[in-house]
Amino acid sequence: MAAPGATQVAVLCGGVGAARLLAGLVRVVAPENCVAIVNVGDDTEIHGLRICPDLDTITYTLAGASDPERGWGLKGETWAAMTQLEALGGETWFRLGDRDLATHLYRTGRLAQGASLAAVTAEIAAAWGIRVHLLPASEDELRTRLMLADGGEVGFQEYFVRHRHAVAVSAVRFAGAETARPTPGVLESLAHAEALVVAPSNPVVSIGPVLAVPGVAAALARRRDRVVAVSPIVGGRALKGPADRLLRELGEEASVVGVARRLREVAGTLVIDEADAALAGAVEEAGMACRVAPTVMATPERAAALVAVVLEEAARGR
Repeated sequence: MAAPGATQVAVLCGGVGAARLLAGLVRVVAPENCVAIVNVGDDTEIHGLRICPDLDTITYTLAGASDPERGWGLKGETWAAMTQLEALGGETWFRLGDRDLATHLYRTGRLAQGASLAAVTAEIAAAWGIRVHLLPASEDELRTRLMLADGGEVGFQEYFVRHRHAVAVSAVRFAGAETARPTPGVLESLAHAEALVVAPSNPVVSIGPVLAVPGVAAALARRRDRVVAVSPIVGGRALKGPADRLLRELGEEASVVGVARRLREVAGTLVIDEADAALAGAVEEAGMACRVAPTVMATPERAAALVAVVLEEAARGR
């Protein structure tokens, strides 16, 4: 529970960008006063195991255990299981490191015993010493599906990992969104947190699935003046992943203006990088207040400085 009188922050999260923002957030706000509402549209089953990439990326990053080069998985990882699986003729396009594999084995076993995804997530976080409240956006099955420009449809991990997001996309849908329910605590956090943040995650396939959960977008819209988003696009390019390309392929502008058009219904302010300062006016014309600040989180200290800007904007309550 949050300490009385303490700043309470709820953050809509994807993977790497959100993890870095959260690593800065816990330097500014007590971790127990932070709630991360995490995308589950990327979740999948591989070799019979439940994989939750964004939840795990955030967990490992907050624990200081993530691989700094890849941005996901664990540093110092070994791959004996994948090597043996390949020798047996099994599929290894989605590679699971030996230590990471333990996380998926534990999660899958606990879910099979009847535990909720939120409860299992809390158990894993506690084992890593994490005090941020990590909430999957929904515990119901919700999966991101991408329609390819040359025909066919694939799940997110097939698109992102197997095809290395190098195939053109014509549309994106969130299977199961219509009947998905927010995880207990999600709507309450959005209603009561003093600051609401949309992390610099892919607006299409990371933030999109979270907003697709019934009730989430409406809860944000009701408090739009206190919702601050950070653009994942800097200088017309995504710092990591295919956000810029996806926006273009979907007929949208691959810039901070395109991000503003995506998020303007749920967020009142967009924080953009100094590289995009010339587009601040266009962001405002698109329907969002704009703040220019350094947004590239090369270190936790820079992430903390960005968080300070975000919280300042949220406090304005435009």
